[in-house]
Amino acid sequence: MTMQPIGGNGPEREREASTEQLKEDLRNLSHTVEELIHATADDSRNNISELRERAQQRLHATRERLEARGEALYSSAKGQVDATDRYVHENPWTSIGIGAAAGVVLGLLLGRR
Repeated sequence: MTMQPIGGNGPEREREASTEQLKEDLRNLSHTVEELIHATADDSRNNISELRERAQQRLHATRERLEARGEALYSSAKGQVDATDRYVHENPWTSIGIGAAAGVVLGLLLGRR
């Protein structure tokens, strides 16, 4: 008999939705900055050209760092979730005991109020 997680994959789906929303927000921000860079490209002043180039370099570097960081965080979180899932399936009674103990401790702490 295999145990199914209670409540499906709710927290994982919420995390994925939150991650996707963050990625979409960053894409929108990056698109807006790129539009600004292109809009100022027609200005012939030297100062604007230098600022535009610097902004473009920073945008590119920031995008690369954010993507790398996001992928690393996703991989780490996925690994931890997988390890926890494996442990619970391999040790169901131990997991139930840990959950019950945590519930008792939490109940005692909340009851002290």
